[in-house]
Amino acid sequence: MNRHLPTVADVEQITALTDPVVRNLQITYCYYELSSAFNERAGAGANWCTFATWASKQAGQTIRREDLVRELESRLRLQPEASKAIQKLVSLVKQLGARQHSDQIRPIIWDHVVVAALNRSSDAVSRGNRKVFMEIGREFARFLAICGPDTTYNADHLDQFLRELKPGDPPDGQYYLRQAFTHYYQSWFVDDPKQQAELRLLANLEIGYHEQTRLQPEIAESLTMMPIDATVLKNRLIELIFPADGWMTRGRLFFLDLFGQISPLERAIDHLIALVHQQVRLMVTEQLMTMTLPANERLRLGQDLKAGFPASLRVITNPDLQELLLQIDPTADSLLESGTRDWTDLADRIHYIADLFRCYHETAALFEAPFSPEQVAVLRQGKRPHGRL
Repeated sequence: MNRHLPTVADVEQITALTDPVVRNLQITYCYYELSSAFNERAGAGANWCTFATWASKQAGQTIRREDLVRELESRLRLQPEASKAIQKLVSLVKQLGARQHSDQIRPIIWDHVVVAALNRSSDAVSRGNRKVFMEIGREFARFLAICGPDTTYNADHLDQFLRELKPGDPPDGQYYLRQAFTHYYQSWFVDDPKQQAELRLLANLEIGYHEQTRLQPEIAESLTMMPIDATVLKNRLIELIFPADGWMTRGRLFFLDLFGQISPLERAIDHLIALVHQQVRLMVTEQLMTMTLPANERLRLGQDLKAGFPASLRVITNPDLQELLLQIDPTADSLLESGTRDWTDLADRIHYIADLFRCYHETAALFEAPFSPEQVAVLRQGKRPHGRL
């Protein structure tokens, strides 16, 4: 993964990686390279990849389950009801005839409930990270390859790029991407800094609206999570209790079930799963609702932004940008109520993103590298860097 202008082939190679952690890290660094290349061509002002770099890095914490396991362990220990639920489940398994020690039973319960719940959120975020990069990372690489070298406006080059984008609205159509890259291209040949800033903010928001619409299923899944199948844990515990296979085992299970001795086990499993899911959702929501920018600036997505609009974007004059902001920003020209109440709500989420892009459009620190040179050297080898990322 060299520091160069990423190509479509680079994007496809990263997308094809099967290790979700390494893939996320390489996606994050590729966004940084695309952002830097775009900035070198276009000059001041953030592009969509600039923000994607830090959003992808934040997503990596959930994908790696960074600190989540330890945090969940701590929360469950401090929650009397959860501790009692785990102990009750262990006791029921022992009462049904398990000869294993409690310390051998607990890891099975932990793996099938706690780790499984975290894995589901991690997987949803990872799929969303890959899904967006596979489309938009590819289009940025293709756009910079076709149109980047132009020193004067070349309608043929722009048309060549746009021809591969599908008509129609998201999630299937790419109308907003067509508009966005057209506005990016126009901004390259405008001399007035304010006009440039407004065209690029417009493009950033058009891509943001497109990708957030396509990401809706993954975002909803990462926070709400499909319930864990309690039957899987029940069967695993029964295997522990009755390891032998055959008609005698089936007969014992039949009579235990007939006399209602399996039902308490099932109820205990359901109760524990409900408690764990509640804590996992709180933790994952908190992590996904935080975004860390350079200089360790932590944004709480549930709180109103405080950075303020830069002078070039304080008053919007571009009619297309005015129209789009009227659609996605219910508190026009204000940061009032920019904080997101429900990150799974597309309208609520895009309102925050609109103000975020506008506030930080001229923040030079966003172009800093997301990883150290030592970490990048390890990533070039397709490995996971050690230490905090």
